[in-house]
Amino acid sequence: MSLIDSLARMEAVAAGRARPRCTVRHRHLSERPLVLVPLTTAGEAGAPLGALVGTDREKPVLLAVPQPRDRDLRFAFLAELAETMLPYVDGFADDVEWEERKETDPETGKKVPVQVELCADAPQLIVPSAGGIEFVRLLGRSMRFRRTAEQEPAAPYPAPPHVPLLGRWLTHFGERARVPGAGLLVSMTGLLTRHWATGQSALEDQHLGALLAWIDPPAGLSGQEAAERAESARDADGQLRCPPAGPATDPAFDNRLLAPAMARYDAGLPGAEEEFRALVEGQLRPTWDAVWRGVDLLRTLPEGARVADRWKRDRWSYTAHRDRVRAGEPPQPKRDDAVTAAQKLSARETAQAQLDAQEALDDPLVMAGRRLAGEAFRGTVTDVEMAMSEGKRPMPRPLVTLRTDDRPHLSQGAKLYRPLADGRTQSAEFVAAPLPEGRARDPHADGEPGTLVVRLTGGMGRGRTPEAGSVPEPGEAVCWTLFEHAPRGGPELPAPEDTPWTHGGPPPSAGEAPPETPDPVTAEDFL
Repeated sequence: MSLIDSLARMEAVAAGRARPRCTVRHRHLSERPLVLVPLTTAGEAGAPLGALVGTDREKPVLLAVPQPRDRDLRFAFLAELAETMLPYVDGFADDVEWEERKETDPETGKKVPVQVELCADAPQLIVPSAGGIEFVRLLGRSMRFRRTAEQEPAAPYPAPPHVPLLGRWLTHFGERARVPGAGLLVSMTGLLTRHWATGQSALEDQHLGALLAWIDPPAGLSGQEAAERAESARDADGQLRCPPAGPATDPAFDNRLLAPAMARYDAGLPGAEEEFRALVEGQLRPTWDAVWRGVDLLRTLPEGARVADRWKRDRWSYTAHRDRVRAGEPPQPKRDDAVTAAQKLSARETAQAQLDAQEALDDPLVMAGRRLAGEAFRGTVTDVEMAMSEGKRPMPRPLVTLRTDDRPHLSQGAKLYRPLADGRTQSAEFVAAPLPEGRARDPHADGEPGTLVVRLTGGMGRGRTPEAGSVPEPGEAVCWTLFEHAPRGGPELPAPEDTPWTHGGPPPSAGEAPPETPDPVTAEDFL
C-alpha cells in the first residue's frame, strides 16, 4: 500500500466516509453490462444454488437449483444459464470495423500491413466480488469439456450444444480477468476499491454492502456505523438484512431457511419449488441492487484518457476468441504448457507496468502517489540552456533547470520521461543538482528540496533546431517520471516444440500419451 493510500484510509476513518483515490475512472464501464450475481452452497465447492443474471436492472432472470446434490438439476441450471448469457455474448460478434495490422509474411518473413476485423464493442460481465470471478472460472472449467450428442452419440447424458460453448467463453473471461486493467470480467468491489479508499481492511472491502456504506452512507450515519449495520444487522428471524453473495451463503440462512426448504422440495410438497425460488431471490436481490448502485457511482467519474486504449485490447481479445470458436478449435486445455504459461505471465507483468504508468499519466492524484514514492517529480522551469551533442551529426541537447519541492530517487544519468501535448513521450536524463557554489552532488542529499538539471535527449524532432513546443520554457510547470510510459515485454520465448526438458519438454505429438497420467480411481474416492 502506497503512502497516499494509507493517508486516504486514515482520512476516511477521521471523516467517517470513504475518500477518493482517483479523479477519473480508470476502468471501462459498458453502457450495457451483463450483471451476474451467483449463489453457491456451503457443502460442495462450486455447487450452484441460484443466480440473478441480466442486463435490465429492473427485470433480472432468476435461476435456481432446488436440490444442488441432484446433478440433473445442476446441468439444467447450466443449460438455462447458457441460454440467458450467450445471446448477450454473441451479440457483439458481427458488428465489426477494419483495422490495419502488421503481420509476418510466411514467404518473405517481413512485416506487411494487412486489414483485419475488429469487433466494434465487446461484452462486459460484472460480478459482485472477487469470489464471483473465481466462480465464473470454475463454471467455465466445468462446462467447456462437456460432451454433446453431436460429439458423442452414445453418451448417456449429453449436454446441450450451447453449454460447452458458454464454458469456453467463461474460461476466456476468467483468464482475461487476470490481466491487469482488463474489463471483460470485473468485480464491483474491485472497481469501487480502485477509486475509493475506506476506513476498513481490504478483506472487509469484499463485502459489497459494507463497501457501499463507506462510499455513500445513509443520512445520519458514519461510514463505519453503516458498514457494521450492513455486515451484521439481522431481522426478527435472525437473518442478515444485507445478505452476502460472496457467493457463499450465511450459515443462519442455511440452517433455518435453506435446509427446510430443500427438505420440502425433496418431499414433493406442493408449491415447494416456488417457495425455494422466492427464498433464493430474496437472498440475491439486495446484492443485485447493490451492484447497480455501484455502477451509478462509477458513472459519476469521467473516464480516463487511456481507458479506451485498454478496452481496445479487450476488444482484440474478444475478437480473437470469437475467431477461434468459429474456426472449430478445441476448448482451452486444462493446463498450459511451459511456453504458454510463461507468455501469459510475461504479458500480465507488462500489462501491470503499462497500467501503473497510464493511471499516473491520466490522474494527478495517482501521480501524486508516485511523486511521494520518489518515482516522479514536478517542478517549475527556471532556465533553459541550449546545447548540442558531440559527434559527426550534432543534435540539440538542451539543459533544463527547474525548481521542485519533490524528492525523487535520482542517480547520475537516470532516464526521465514526460508526456508531450501530441501524445508522444519525451526522454531526458538527469544531469545534476547544483549547489550555489556550482558544485554537483546527489539530489536532495541533505533532505531538502532544490534545483535539478536535466538534459533533453528526445522528442524534439530530427532537425538541428528543436520543434516548437518540444522544449519547456522558463516559468512552465513540467512533470517528469522515472518510469517508462509504454513499458515493453521481456525477451522472446522458444516455440512449444523447442521447450527444454527442464520445463517439461516438447508437448506430446498426436496419438502419444501425455507425460502425466491421472492417479487410478480407488474405492476411497467414493463416499
